Amino acid sequence: MKKPFAFLIVFCLFQAAISQDKLQEGPYPQLIIRGVTLINGNGAPPRGPIDIVVENNKIVKIQVVGYPGVAINEARRPKLKAGGKELDCTGMYLLPGFVDMHGHIGGVSQGADYDYVFKLWMAHGITTVREPSGRGVDWALDLKERSAKNEIIAPRVLVYTGFGQGSDQPISTPEQAREWVRANAKKGADGIKFFGAPPEIMSAALDENKKLGLRSACHHAQMDVARWNVLNSARAGLTSMEHWYGLPEALFTDRTLQDYPLDYNYQNEQHRFEEAGKLWTQAAPPYSDHWNSVMNELIALDFTLDPTFNIYEASRDLHRARRAEWHEDYTLPSLWEFYQPSKISHGSYWHDWGTEQEVAWRANYKLWMTFINEYKNRGGRVTAGSDSGFIFQLYGFAYVRELELLREAGFHPLEVIRSATLNGAEALGMADEIGTVAIGKLADFVIVEENPLKNLKVLYGTGAIKLTDDNKVVRAGGVKYTIKDGIIYDAKGLLKEVKKMVDAKKSEENYEIKQPGMK
Repeated sequence: MKKPFAFLIVFCLFQAAISQDKLQEGPYPQLIIRGVTLINGNGAPPRGPIDIVVENNKIVKIQVVGYPGVAINEARRPKLKAGGKELDCTGMYLLPGFVDMHGHIGGVSQGADYDYVFKLWMAHGITTVREPSGRGVDWALDLKERSAKNEIIAPRVLVYTGFGQGSDQPISTPEQAREWVRANAKKGADGIKFFGAPPEIMSAALDENKKLGLRSACHHAQMDVARWNVLNSARAGLTSMEHWYGLPEALFTDRTLQDYPLDYNYQNEQHRFEEAGKLWTQAAPPYSDHWNSVMNELIALDFTLDPTFNIYEASRDLHRARRAEWHEDYTLPSLWEFYQPSKISHGSYWHDWGTEQEVAWRANYKLWMTFINEYKNRGGRVTAGSDSGFIFQLYGFAYVRELELLREAGFHPLEVIRSATLNGAEALGMADEIGTVAIGKLADFVIVEENPLKNLKVLYGTGAIKLTDDNKVVRAGGVKYTIKDGIIYDAKGLLKEVKKMVDAKKSEENYEIKQPGMK
């Protein structure tokens, strides 16, 4: 007997839903995560085994259930309720969901759409992203809403609109600045991303934004930094700075602006990035009176530094950045093309990049990292941001590299995790919801099978290389589960989906990734 046609349609739709949902489970009225070692994000050392109980997306119990190497007394463990879900994570490590403080949601020039970017972020445990200016506030707010409703696989999104974006005319007066800030808040944006402006415009915009209770970030671009550096911004109410632009300028003692060569042209990307690599050597030396004074004032103003070390790393080692192993499987052809030497694409400044430029940038990093590490040591807030999609840095993977670079700067691994979790939550004004694993907070977690404190590389989707006792080379790690809003995501499954996207594009275009200049 033949099945009715309507039944076949329903059956096919059901099968499609099953296929789509393989990447995620939940949310459940109750979720119990069993047997983890907890790395809490607040600087506390790991402890475990622990069972964590979530009900309706809120953590309701964090229960120590035993001791390492000792059998757990099952009678003492939290009980599963009807309709609940147990997730056996015995021996695994659980951390709060990561916060990427500088995450652009793809780009038209890069050919990277939000689904590709979001899956790469979620595959690396990133559950919250601050987007510091992108394709437009309406577009970003739509994604924010869809993520909040969990209609798409995505981290939660905080939208910081680029200052002036969407304005019918250039903002040229303080009142225009205030009007734009009010309109931006009315649309529902979470804050503003500045690149600089004349002092009277910056003062008015920051003052109005502060009155409205919103937060702000600034990339102090060279076009305005000579009159308005990081100290000016922090005093006027800016809540965080991006990268490092504007900080060396605040540290100048024998000049008022960068020592530009007389044939410098800001529109020439090599000029811009090559000379930027010499900037920290023009600033006051570490631990000098002026260096200390600037640092202490920024800390007193509760100012956040978001260094994004990784995005400039190709400047000190171009070969390493362009040969990263994940490019082969996870970088879209359009994105790979965007990275290539170009006089047009932002950050593709490899016009004539060599040993001298890299040596200068290594010296730049040493001074930059010294400031960031000491800022942390004195109680200043340092966060983790990736700024991916430029300069050979890939979404998700670049965030883990940022954590490694904070470690290189001198952060203890627990301090690195705090920058990636609690510090980001505090900078966003969300520490009562995310950032640590605590009763009453949201169910945002990263679960990995290896200890990330011993080796941060186990957080990469490609894992870390290890040699077993029987002399076999294996890949260890990669995030096992990313949990956001109580929904369990198969992190490795998400990466497989990204690889399918990339493979499909390569097949469609008959494309093969090749190194610059290679035929």
